[in-house]
Amino acid sequence: MLEHLTKETFKEKVFNWEENKDWKFEGDKPCLIDFYADWCQPCKMVAPILEELSKEYEGKLNIYKVDTEDQQELAGMFGIRSIPSLLFVPMKDQPQMAQGALPKDSLEKAIKDVLKVEN
Repeated sequence: MLEHLTKETFKEKVFNWEENKDWKFEGDKPCLIDFYADWCQPCKMVAPILEELSKEYEGKLNIYKVDTEDQQELAGMFGIRSIPSLLFVPMKDQPQMAQGALPKDSLEKAIKDVLKVEN
């Protein structure tokens, strides 16, 4: 089961905006964050793919979920207007956002290209 982030756990594991003005990743491995809502059909299509990827990349990559209905402040910070929106967070570079229900091969390519994680 993928970990759901709240504002507090997001600050611990991804980015503490209250302490850092500029982007500073807090995690120990790259991560992928799925901004979703329970009523969203495309989100439901992506969910099992993300579960599979979390098993395949276990120990190399963290995959988190943020419920945009429950965590509106987080969604607002990233300007989430359409869901699903996927935030790819590499160790050193700036995070990159992708929108829409991406197929597994596209997600794997982004994990390799953006996050620099090989399976």
